[in-house]
Amino acid sequence: MSKKIKFEKSSGNVFKDLDLPDADELFLKAKLGFEVFQIIEDRQLTQAEAAKILGVKQPEISRLKKGKFNHYSVERLLTFLNRFNRDIEIRITPSGYREGQQRVITV
Repeated sequence: MSKKIKFEKSSGNVFKDLDLPDADELFLKAKLGFEVFQIIEDRQLTQAEAAKILGVKQPEISRLKKGKFNHYSVERLLTFLNRFNRDIEIRITPSGYREGQQRVITV
């Protein structure tokens, strides 16, 4: 006999689904922070090497690698991406929704 599993469709933003305050900002930080983390992994940098490139101390890299992105401002995460030779483009367009949405699209 199979049981029916109850599920709820995600909005695409886990923070919003959990009804957390500042859900859009938390989601943006998570996307940006993950990009920083992914670059560190792809380049196989040690924490000391990554810290030197980003201009921070090694414990900051440890915090990033643990996914604690809420400790950083969006601006600081963008600066980290610039230091990893990433261009950042911000595009503002009219939204079909009542309230606009923020997205991070990586190439």
